[in-house]
Amino acid sequence: MLGRINGIEGNNVIVDLKIDINDYENLVNLHVSMKDDKVEVIGEITDINNRQAMINMLGQIEDGEFISGVSKKPSFGASVNLVPKELLSSILSVGEYNEAEHLLIGKSAIYDNVDIAVDINSFFQEHFAIFGATGSGKSCGVSRVFQNLFSKNDPVPYRASLFLFDAYGEYHSAFNRLNEKVKEIGFKAYTTNLNDEELPHISIPIWLLGVDDIALLLGADKHSQLPIIEKAMKLVNVFARKEEEVLKSKNDIIARALIDILSSGKSPAQIRDQIFSVLTYYNTSELNLETLIVQPGYTRPIKNCLNIDATGKLREMELVASFLDTFVTDDYELSLPDGSFKYTLKDLSDAFDFALISEGILNSDKIYDEMNVLKVRMHALLNSDESVYFEHEEYVTTKDYIKELLTMDNGRKAQIINFNINYIDDRLAKNITKIYSKLLFDYAKSMEKRATLPFHIILEEAHRYVQDDNDKYLLGYNIFERITKEGRKYGVILGLITQRPSELSETAISQCSNFLIFKMLHPADVSYINEMVPNITPEIIKKLKTLQPGNCIAFGQAFKVPVIVKLKMPDPSPSSNSCNIVATWFVRRNKHEEQ
Repeated sequence: MLGRINGIEGNNVIVDLKIDINDYENLVNLHVSMKDDKVEVIGEITDINNRQAMINMLGQIEDGEFISGVSKKPSFGASVNLVPKELLSSILSVGEYNEAEHLLIGKSAIYDNVDIAVDINSFFQEHFAIFGATGSGKSCGVSRVFQNLFSKNDPVPYRASLFLFDAYGEYHSAFNRLNEKVKEIGFKAYTTNLNDEELPHISIPIWLLGVDDIALLLGADKHSQLPIIEKAMKLVNVFARKEEEVLKSKNDIIARALIDILSSGKSPAQIRDQIFSVLTYYNTSELNLETLIVQPGYTRPIKNCLNIDATGKLREMELVASFLDTFVTDDYELSLPDGSFKYTLKDLSDAFDFALISEGILNSDKIYDEMNVLKVRMHALLNSDESVYFEHEEYVTTKDYIKELLTMDNGRKAQIINFNINYIDDRLAKNITKIYSKLLFDYAKSMEKRATLPFHIILEEAHRYVQDDNDKYLLGYNIFERITKEGRKYGVILGLITQRPSELSETAISQCSNFLIFKMLHPADVSYINEMVPNITPEIIKKLKTLQPGNCIAFGQAFKVPVIVKLKMPDPSPSSNSCNIVATWFVRRNKHEEQ
């Protein structure tokens, strides 16, 4: 017996040690049993001082099973002993390991040869977070965990779907050979490197995006900007289709815009020039600059009816307006595109330009300035190299596109889909991760049998993307926060990997249920973890700064007690090594050249 209980303070038990502590290598972090006739409480030794041990109570044994949490505290007469090694697995891990239900994380850093595993359901059906400072072994730890998962032979996790957003392109080397161990497992990669001739670049069908997505892409920051984006998308629903399908609607839209220009009160020259400009770029076979206006005694094209006379007036203005009015119909209402037809970023840009005209934006300098910012950004995107990320060769539906992402060239399912977003700036990277996440979330919500095809969205350097953004003000929600609050019921799970948890959205982190925390040093991050992470304890906080590289503290719903885990190095490793200064700087002298 280790000693006698001398006091109980909150969740801590003070024990007077009756042993020679020199007979033990170290008692700190070992687990003890405090047992009397009514209860057996399990605790962890956190401190030893002046032959007194401080023990943090973790749970109790009921009907031979370890249960987290303490409902009864031990009596002062309870016997205090170290937990036998044969019982440690049932406390620190899952007990008897089952290949089909459990996942090996690593080994205990405290006890030799004690494996630490988790129940797969308990870990992967909840949002999780993995924190660690640079050099703590975070990337290697992530790689090792997923390598262990996808090395399972029987049964094989064939229907797993992990969408990994790889901020530095470092995970490709860790996962691209998984099928060498298990042939059914597939790794699929996309890149943002447009010079890469081996991997396909990210290719998002623009017609699958909604108003919110376009608002994010264009950096909208005012509510007043959303209606013009919505109008542009409604217009592209007409302008990008074959004319014979939408001729009447297109005539109506163009005619209304031209009538607004005629009644704008601008000078005749401005009106004429603007109508010419509109009909040059936006026209139909029935309504264009050459369309004939028939009057008794003469017939003239529209362009000739817009001549300015010697007095500086448009004498045929009323005639043109009356003619245009014949194209206007009241039985048509514009609607947003539903993804049922293909259009391009150029189509959307043209629709956006027309939306500014048809809304009469040019009549208000203030509104025009707000909208013109979006127009400039749209044109900048269209004419940049980044536009190729929103091109897709073939028409696909949302269902087809997600199936395409999940399917290997050989027709087998891919379990890990890696998006290397290293070659684009943080703004576009954030928008792309949000667009993909919303696409997956919306698709999962639309499934008749929900949560039957779970999606795990894993974000490396999550602090760049999962932030307290303006989205909640502008759109009414942040997609990552929505997923953390609603995603589990639809089988959409978020995994946050970051070295700066203090920069993460508080809402997102508060919804995470499982944590692997590697060494953390920054005071702001340690303080944030202490305040924001659910079920964190002072004992865990104390250990964060002293963890060895490759070791982490694992705790949460999937773990019975917080446990320090030592992870094996991944094989192969991610491309996350630091620069080798010695090998780079120093060059051995060539004696022959010196002579």
